[in-house]
Amino acid sequence: MDITVSKVDPKLLELLVCPLTKGRLSYDREKNELISEKGRLAYPIRDGIPIMLISEARRIED
Repeated sequence: MDITVSKVDPKLLELLVCPLTKGRLSYDREKNELISEKGRLAYPIRDGIPIMLISEARRIED
């Protein structure tokens, strides 16, 4: 399986917040996702574009 890791502009990361909690996001390079620790959600990044829809986010389980 070919996995392409997108680069995310660090300035964009400073501006984006979780749409659910309005909290900060961290970037997980390995999974290519933006993580909301407070909301326990992982937002995917597709073709370098963060998909900031709650319906598209993956729930983070303990």
